[in-house]
Amino acid sequence: MVTDRRRSDRVMLTVPLRVTGNDEHDLPFDCKAHTISLNRHGARMFIAKGLHGGQVVTVENLTNRRQATFRVAGPVVPVTDRGGEYGVLGPVVVPNGNLSEIGLECLDPKIDVWGIHFPPPNPSEEIDSKALLACHICNAVELVPLALVEVDVLETSGILTRHCEKCGETGPWGYAASELSPEVIPDSPNPTAASAAGTGADPAERRRHRRAVLQLPIRIRDYFGGVEITRSENVSKSGICFGTEKNYHPGEGVFVACPYDKRSQIIEVQALIVSRRQVSKSNRKIYGVRYRPIH
Repeated sequence: MVTDRRRSDRVMLTVPLRVTGNDEHDLPFDCKAHTISLNRHGARMFIAKGLHGGQVVTVENLTNRRQATFRVAGPVVPVTDRGGEYGVLGPVVVPNGNLSEIGLECLDPKIDVWGIHFPPPNPSEEIDSKALLACHICNAVELVPLALVEVDVLETSGILTRHCEKCGETGPWGYAASELSPEVIPDSPNPTAASAAGTGADPAERRRHRRAVLQLPIRIRDYFGGVEITRSENVSKSGICFGTEKNYHPGEGVFVACPYDKRSQIIEVQALIVSRRQVSKSNRKIYGVRYRPIH
């Protein structure tokens, strides 16, 4: 999806941090954190405080006492009750201090919060990462330049929070439909579940793995701390379909335990939401899920 990741400027380094800001209830918080890796555009950090995509926080490097404003790109591993690992972009400056315009922030190269000299990119290799993303509110599609940590977030949680010029809202963005390969979406002879798999793919391709209509208890865990128990509509070697009233977005990363038995050891598989279909006259949605390959 995104070919140029510019991983050469990533430094695996633990730096103690102090993170301050306001939470979703506009209450101030102040907590410790630490980096896991960093680069010229931001960092991956672990923090016990739950954060959300698009949130603006102040990060202080406790080693050199420098601080800067950062924007949270999103989680890169599933959030737990002990905290989570997040990608953060920065340093950033929000125009006029208006937090509602977080989609319009600009990088401020004058602030060197890490105290690390990154050599300038080779002009012949200075190609920004870009991805075709879609707004999940109005379906606007845009070719968006990405920082390295945003690539990490998209390839794990699958969701970025950014401002949409078309609908004027700040909300979830993910890969556009053309970026989601549909050839191994689970299929089912059940009309409702089959419709969730979409109709654009070649049926022969969709059926490369034999599927079975099985209603099994499953557990879905997302990257934002959400966990739910539901049941499958059908299963195959490449994925499953399941029904729920909860909202997921195509392109969103999840972990699936199928079948789920709370009395046994839970074995999770990393997966990707690839389709969504609303059930008529109901709040229920049917989702197609594709398992991610193990590298």
